[in-house]
Amino acid sequence: MSYLKLSGGTIYDPVHNVDGVVGDIWIENGKIVEAPLGETDTVTIDVSGRVVMAGAVDMHCHIAGPKVNAARKMQPEQGRIGNGLTAPGDPMGSVPDIMTTGYRYTGLGYTSCFDAAVTPMGARHVHHEFERVPNLDTGFYVLVGNNHLAMEYIAKQDIAGLQSFLAWLINRAGAFAPKLVNPGGVEMWKQRAGGNARDLDQVIDGFQVTPRQVIQGIAEAANRLDLPHPVHIHCNNLGIPGNWSTTLETMRSLDGLSAHLTHIQFHSYGGSGDSDSGLESKVGPLADYINAHPNLTVDVGQVMFGPTTSMTADGPLGYFLQRLSGEKWYSADTELESGCGISPIHYRDKNFVNALQWAIGLEWYLRVENPWQLVMSSDHPNGGSFLAYPQIIRLLMDASFRKETLKRVHPRVMKTSSLLDLDREYTLSEIAIITRAGPARILGLNNKGHLGVGADADVVVYTPSPDFEEMFSWPWMVVKAGKIVVQNGEFQDPVAGKTLSVSRDFDTGRVGQIEDWFSDHYSISVRHYGHGRVGAHRIEVV
Repeated sequence: MSYLKLSGGTIYDPVHNVDGVVGDIWIENGKIVEAPLGETDTVTIDVSGRVVMAGAVDMHCHIAGPKVNAARKMQPEQGRIGNGLTAPGDPMGSVPDIMTTGYRYTGLGYTSCFDAAVTPMGARHVHHEFERVPNLDTGFYVLVGNNHLAMEYIAKQDIAGLQSFLAWLINRAGAFAPKLVNPGGVEMWKQRAGGNARDLDQVIDGFQVTPRQVIQGIAEAANRLDLPHPVHIHCNNLGIPGNWSTTLETMRSLDGLSAHLTHIQFHSYGGSGDSDSGLESKVGPLADYINAHPNLTVDVGQVMFGPTTSMTADGPLGYFLQRLSGEKWYSADTELESGCGISPIHYRDKNFVNALQWAIGLEWYLRVENPWQLVMSSDHPNGGSFLAYPQIIRLLMDASFRKETLKRVHPRVMKTSSLLDLDREYTLSEIAIITRAGPARILGLNNKGHLGVGADADVVVYTPSPDFEEMFSWPWMVVKAGKIVVQNGEFQDPVAGKTLSVSRDFDTGRVGQIEDWFSDHYSISVRHYGHGRVGAHRIEVV
């Protein structure tokens, strides 16, 4: 048997309480294994003096599907620039093609990525794109928070029917988890100009149901299904001054159910109305709630300065951003399911609102006490490109760098945020948690995010540096599924990743009811719906 041995590295594996321990990693057939007994056929690579971690997991990004391709068409200048592959300094736009996406994630030490918002109608397209992404295991969350049939089940208080429909939808789409985006608000936007759901107890036009009931109903059904990642929630009123109270009410409405709240930075604003005069951070009370409720987790959605692209399944938000920026805008309606909005956006450090968003994101990292409840993200590309992750790490690990950067942004941020008073510095183990071990645990991926025996052999080796941004910008080695795909900082032959999906049993007696409803309302046949399992040999069902 042939083994790969990474010898003498300094290992950070928080799952197993390994914090900077010098040791060896043994790999065979794509898995991490025990050190073999006796003589073996072994390729040994000396990684002494270097930092060894599991492959990183981005649990919330937008990298594939119709919405991303619409953004690529809208802004070809934000696609791949140059070859986009060979070195950390190579430029890359905010909506690169799928192959560049895979390579550049690899070039940061990421080995798994999950697209955060896919309509069931778009599932087949996403699976086709995932077939082409190199070096990454992938998955996606399927949109259901504005789905007409789901809301009908909720209005009838038929949680058993909703549970069966949710399982059918996830199975049919080849999805990993259900996603709520502005529950009810997107449907109201599609029905009338200016429509949105500003209050969790507002009745959704055309349905005898409220956003609170949608959140509670789908969260309960998902928890009953025992999904590895029960429900991924984009709260109502994203980006609106004063939205922190909606976010807090969303947290309270979950009432002990396991759930994940995404890009939490965009949902943490004090103030009211359209003016920024009262805009302030409200991370404090929200972080306190998270600290007291271990059933909830968040990812940050960190804003980073520079040009990027807003792309969201939250149609009214897309329109709101376009009105603020005056940029071009694209909006789409996915029948009976969801919608989307896409617009260019530029975050500037001298703009008060943008600078406060940047500070609020950092507050979240520094005020959540348990790093296992928080995940690093930029909501790529909404808060900025994933290429900014190394700078986020430096901001978290180096308080002096963080405070120097704070001094250069709009001065009002000092008065409207508590960032200046937060001296916490992350350790390498905490970075390993929020980029690897934590997201893997939140997603229920027992074979990822750690370096224990039986884990997928996704391993990253970094060269230490006092400049943490430099350290995490380009790994010395990346091993994906046991194959070396980066060595001495250079790309090697890529490997094909897997698409991770979930399958759950349900009451099949409901299928006829679901399909009859589908035939009565959709413009396509149910046999053409979902079934995105192209390349089924690469699908791994969790």
